[in-house]
Amino acid sequence: MSKVVQIKEPIRIRTKKLSNGNKSVYLDMYVDGIRTYDFLKLYLIPEKNRADKAHNKEIMKLANAIKAQKIVEVQNNRHGFSNSKTKSTIKLVDYIQYIANKDVEKTGRKVTANTLIHHLQRYDKIGINFKQLTKEYIFGFVEYLKTARQHHSKEEKYISPNTRAHYYKMLRYYINYAVAEDILPFNPMDKIKTEDKPRQERPHREFLTIDEVKALIKTDFRIPSVKQAFLFCCFCGIRHCDVAALTWGNLEKQKDGTYFLNIIQKKTKEPISIPLSNEALKQLPPKGNAKPTDKVFADLISLGRTNEIMSTWTEKAGIKKHVTFHVSRHTHATMMLTLGADLYTVSKLLGHTNIQATQIYAKIVDESKKKAIDLIPNLTD
Repeated sequence: MSKVVQIKEPIRIRTKKLSNGNKSVYLDMYVDGIRTYDFLKLYLIPEKNRADKAHNKEIMKLANAIKAQKIVEVQNNRHGFSNSKTKSTIKLVDYIQYIANKDVEKTGRKVTANTLIHHLQRYDKIGINFKQLTKEYIFGFVEYLKTARQHHSKEEKYISPNTRAHYYKMLRYYINYAVAEDILPFNPMDKIKTEDKPRQERPHREFLTIDEVKALIKTDFRIPSVKQAFLFCCFCGIRHCDVAALTWGNLEKQKDGTYFLNIIQKKTKEPISIPLSNEALKQLPPKGNAKPTDKVFADLISLGRTNEIMSTWTEKAGIKKHVTFHVSRHTHATMMLTLGADLYTVSKLLGHTNIQATQIYAKIVDESKKKAIDLIPNLTD
């Protein structure tokens, strides 16, 4: 009876348990007498429900795809073959997910490519690889987005022009990444004319007038922390992610009694230092015995949930506008410009890295002024 020879795999998938209960997935590679490890920035989570199991299944599927690719590369290198052709057989959606996970680990920011991947899979159910990626494929995806529905939306809404442009920009980023890694010789999107690309429309920036802010101050809301945080941001202009992370140590009292808010913005990673007005300070909850590391708005709920319930408060205050939490930032910008602050100062207060971003608010204020002038009746006839 012949003995079955067991061939030892040069690359194995292993996991390492982390302090938060998750498991980091990595490759244990033993090639030509040398052992190395490749941490994939992929994580398994405790399986508490069906969704957790589905997540882990997708993670292991991606890890196995990467492992298989690595084994092929090892074999090609041993036989003197270039792996550039092999790389081009990587599936586009698998690569996008892999790079997105790496970006999250590198930047610490919650960057997700799930919606882009969802629409790519809806458009192309088979799943092309980089070797099959052409300008025509990109054209087809652009056409698909024109009639595609929003992902996970309760209502049957089409994707907005700005979202289509965002998906196009994301796809370009990932394909450019593949070019940099020698998976592709060039980006086929470079051959698409400007007029054929999805165009961003000028976004409508809703904001509240000073009278509307006063109405909200006078109107009770069932979640005080949301009311306080929103009004606080109306008077200082920081984003939800920053006010949610705000600690008492971020508030510094000067010798003259002025308070400054000192943070590093989560979105831009840029530091800002903002003097706080008395109106902003009024919205702070009592400090009590809080430590410098304790959060100021400790009970603040998620941005998504906040936006879902904001309408009950604004309608109660008699405000007909569609108000999300981010409207507080727009309100602060337009309020400062309306009260006479110059564009450069407002740009610095908002933490903008480019003054062009602030100019949008200046145009909004100019339009509001024009509408006010147009209200003057004809008195000379």
